[in-house]
Amino acid sequence: MAWLQQSWAQLVGLFGSQAWILMVSGILLVTLLADLIQRGLLRRLHFHLLKTHKVWMDSFVDAARAPFSFFIWLNGSFLALTTLILHFQLFVDSLAWIQTLKSTVLTLSFGWFVIRLVQRLELHLKEYARESERLDHVTVEAFAKIIKLVAFVVTLLFFLNAFGVSLTGLLAFGGVGGIAVGFAAKDLLGNLFGGLMLYMDKPFTVGDWIRSPDKEIEGTVEHIGWRMTTVRTFDKRPLYIPNGIFSTIAIENPSRMTNRRIKETIGIRYADVHKMHAITAAVKEMLRAHPEIDTTQTMIVNFNQFGPSSLDFFIYTFTKTTEWIRFHEIKEDVLLKVAGIIEAQGAEIAFPTRTLHLFNEAAPDESKAPN
Repeated sequence: MAWLQQSWAQLVGLFGSQAWILMVSGILLVTLLADLIQRGLLRRLHFHLLKTHKVWMDSFVDAARAPFSFFIWLNGSFLALTTLILHFQLFVDSLAWIQTLKSTVLTLSFGWFVIRLVQRLELHLKEYARESERLDHVTVEAFAKIIKLVAFVVTLLFFLNAFGVSLTGLLAFGGVGGIAVGFAAKDLLGNLFGGLMLYMDKPFTVGDWIRSPDKEIEGTVEHIGWRMTTVRTFDKRPLYIPNGIFSTIAIENPSRMTNRRIKETIGIRYADVHKMHAITAAVKEMLRAHPEIDTTQTMIVNFNQFGPSSLDFFIYTFTKTTEWIRFHEIKEDVLLKVAGIIEAQGAEIAFPTRTLHLFNEAAPDESKAPN
């Protein structure tokens, strides 16, 4: 240590009255070295954790890299600035303000670290949600937004408090101002709370097919934001819906159905009335044997009514699949088999007909007419 002190004394003597240059340069050099060392250590630790697949621990390390470097450089800059002020005795009154600002650096760095950490954890949780049924990426995104918002607000409050802003007065002003803002922007707040309810209740998620009997809304959900939800209609148009609307309308979610229903009415000729029982029995047996029909669900095949030009029976059953395209393929197969059963029984499917009866009244005998 003696040689170090001696070398420093020689350098100070060499610079003479310009020793402040040496001091400021030394402070910045030490800051640079500290930053390079921490960057190297954290980078090596980051790659080591990635190789060992410790992604959750790596989230903390990776999130700390930039905020820690920010903290080091700001402290070094403040120290260099303080050295200049004390040497030249300029703006000495600002030292207290600089010290207050320096005390907030840790708060700012910590807030930045929390936001970066939440972003990285959100990515890992979304990957986990793709493989787990207990978690979905919409919930992960919602909680991530809430945590980042809380971290930002808390950091801002600490920052203002460090500069002498009264938090009590600020909160009181915020309460009064919040009422005024609430009246002025009730639709915006309604949409924000509507988005929060969508994240909490989860009536639908991204990728679901939704529709509303109250509004002309039908399509696939592409994005659920805080203010609005984007739905892609089946003709590929984007539909932007304010979230507040979802609290006032009913929403159907066909994507969550357990089965798809086949409900059809088929008519045969009145001349085939004696074949109706055999037809309905054969159709019911066909449905029970069909590999794509869910026999655990309600199944009805019965003569239903005397129609204007046909004897109608109806089919009520459910398919195992919920896929839209596959459902129509199964439905086509079922209807063709029903047509085959009717033909096999020697009957015919009725179509609208009308029988016209003409009344032919005898013409009067003109020979007996009076002269």
